[in-house]
Amino acid sequence: MSETTTMDATKVEQFSVRIMEDYGNTLRGAMLYIGDQLGLFKALAHSEWVTLDELARQTGFNARYLREWLGAMVTGSYVTYDRETRRYRMPAEFVPVLADEDSPYFAGGIMQLSVPFVSMAPRVIEAFRNGGGCPEEAFPIETWQGMERMTMPWYKNFLVQHWIPSLDGVKEKLEAGGSVLDFGCGSGLAAITMAKAFPRARIVGCDFHPPSIERARANAVAAGVGDRVTFEVSDSDAIVGKKFDFVTTFVVIHDATDPQQMLKDLRASTADDGTYLMVELNLSEELHENMNLFGRVMYPQSTLYCMTCSLSHGGAGLGAFMGEKRARQMAEVAGFSRFRKVPSDRPPMPALFELRP
Repeated sequence: MSETTTMDATKVEQFSVRIMEDYGNTLRGAMLYIGDQLGLFKALAHSEWVTLDELARQTGFNARYLREWLGAMVTGSYVTYDRETRRYRMPAEFVPVLADEDSPYFAGGIMQLSVPFVSMAPRVIEAFRNGGGCPEEAFPIETWQGMERMTMPWYKNFLVQHWIPSLDGVKEKLEAGGSVLDFGCGSGLAAITMAKAFPRARIVGCDFHPPSIERARANAVAAGVGDRVTFEVSDSDAIVGKKFDFVTTFVVIHDATDPQQMLKDLRASTADDGTYLMVELNLSEELHENMNLFGRVMYPQSTLYCMTCSLSHGGAGLGAFMGEKRARQMAEVAGFSRFRKVPSDRPPMPALFELRP
């Protein structure tokens, strides 16, 4: 440090406190993971006051561990505590976020993903040193289950109710028995949701990840649509030559090894009078436009998953911050003549891009 450098001791102290707070937030993520996986938030969802012993009897879990977990939840302001009666209560307003899997605000998938993503940090360190990245198969299988739960609120609450009706003529085509391709379908929740809403539609889901396709098939059977939805293990080049009235990708393009080629393949699979719905994260290529909560969340996630998966295959490594401008440019190169960002005021929402040949 140069002799002319001056330092504000108060700012040093404040930053030290922030580091401690960030450390606590990281560890609290593990506590949220435990609470979600053990159903503790659901056990507290009645929003009534309970003692430690009552919660232990209700859940069957060890009281000593519950006491420490509750301490983490109280000091993190997830649970309130009455010092006089030594009772705990989760506010009713927290239930839709922590315990109600039908809520558009449900965050169980986010809580579940935190642990597998953080566990990849040592592997990502090696990529910093040597290049490359962490391929999808290196991640714990729980990663895909977490992704399923993270996107589930979109499909339950918005896909059929709001997104499809906002697209020109798509709902009518599906009601009449149109064909659908959900590429990068993961565990198949979007395809299954569409199959349930449009029983005459013919729906195909594709993903290169075999465990996800296996899970998608099981999900379809459980939902009673196993005979109306087909799931295949394939990459985008395998669908070229097949035409669909409606093509969808849900936060897939920015993860791709070759996103430009993928868009060309999807263009080739979109019927001449069809529609391609590209759902991506509502972020920007420009750092200064991401100086917000979503940016603070997604730069770490992009480093630990989105970008590194693509780079592991020698790919483009776009990461989560692909942005509308780049998406528009790639769509044009791929041969789409129309690109429209669909207006949406329903939080928390991704970006919806409607593309037409």
